[in-house]
Amino acid sequence: MRSASTEHQQENQSPLYQDKNLLIIYTVSLITFLVLASIPPAFPKIIQALNVPPQKIGLLISVFSFPSLVLGPLVGVIADRVGRKQILVPSLVLFGIAGTACAFARDFNLLLWFLFLQGIGAASLHSLTIALISDLYSGTRRTTAIGYNTSIITASTAIYSIIGGALAVMGWYYPFLLSLAAIPVALLVWFGLKNPEPTGEKPLNVNLLNALKSLRNRQLAGLFIASTAQFMLLYGALRTYLPLLIADSFKSSSWVIGLILASIPVASAIAASQVGRLARRFPETTLIRASFVFYALALLCVPFISNLWLLLIPTVLFGIGFGICSPITLSLVAAQASKEYLATVISVNGTFCNLGRIIGPLLMGGVLDIGGISGVFYAGAGIAIATLILFKYF
Repeated sequence: MRSASTEHQQENQSPLYQDKNLLIIYTVSLITFLVLASIPPAFPKIIQALNVPPQKIGLLISVFSFPSLVLGPLVGVIADRVGRKQILVPSLVLFGIAGTACAFARDFNLLLWFLFLQGIGAASLHSLTIALISDLYSGTRRTTAIGYNTSIITASTAIYSIIGGALAVMGWYYPFLLSLAAIPVALLVWFGLKNPEPTGEKPLNVNLLNALKSLRNRQLAGLFIASTAQFMLLYGALRTYLPLLIADSFKSSSWVIGLILASIPVASAIAASQVGRLARRFPETTLIRASFVFYALALLCVPFISNLWLLLIPTVLFGIGFGICSPITLSLVAAQASKEYLATVISVNGTFCNLGRIIGPLLMGGVLDIGGISGVFYAGAGIAIATLILFKYF
């Protein structure tokens, strides 16, 4: 690392909110989950407007997430060699352009292609924000900074869910225009971010091989399983099929769907803001296991709820679990990685998160065919319980 790393370590005891670099990193986090939060309230309208079978609507999330599955580790290796900004800026520009193009698609297959291109732009965003935070901080301050990052992401996804729902009332394609916000963020990163960067002295293939060796770690395997499972549940059950349940069973508008989905990140943001305190009182692995108890309880509740607003009970429960599990998992992954291969290891974790986003909607689409909408949530609860049991062996 450059000398900037040492300089920053001397300032580490100042309040996190005074670090301009950290604030810029958080603006990237505001973009990271914009699409995944803003478009689900429009799913019922997309189904009607583009004549899409309900079982295939999850392809919107899966296709967007697929590039991250393939490119995530490679992007991390390159970022460990050439630097974070050199990857982030073009990624943000592509995200903004391709996302805006989605608003002009009037064919489902074309929409999928534009989302695929936007997914290429999104592939590096989350993992590199975590890598940047981990470049700047360590120990409990890193956990706290990542917890704040999760709070910002989850708070923004709440806002995006509400805005997306409101925009979808006017037309299914309006939420995609929010992607334009990535362009000014790219300019802010390029001109404003001052961060320690890797020296890039070793050949790319050496970086990749050494990083892969660092992944031979039992605890990392357990963390990757937890990451995959929680995103399967969030995007497979809740963000893909809860909107359809609300629209079909309660005849509610996209605006109402957005409000209910917004409760998930609101609860997550509150829980994530307390992660630093919780991590000082309880073992971090215990907190991860507790999160999967929250997931199972939340998903089991859904089929039994007959009042629209009582759906806030399972969404809040799930949000609390996610707000605890996500930042702790990320912090533990970062703790297992050497500085030299930090972005690579975090990107691999991001790959498993995206694997969950891809598998979840597809799997739950198959469950919908066999067991109906209630079966989706029972299956999700089963996955949460299975992960809880499996995780204790890691």
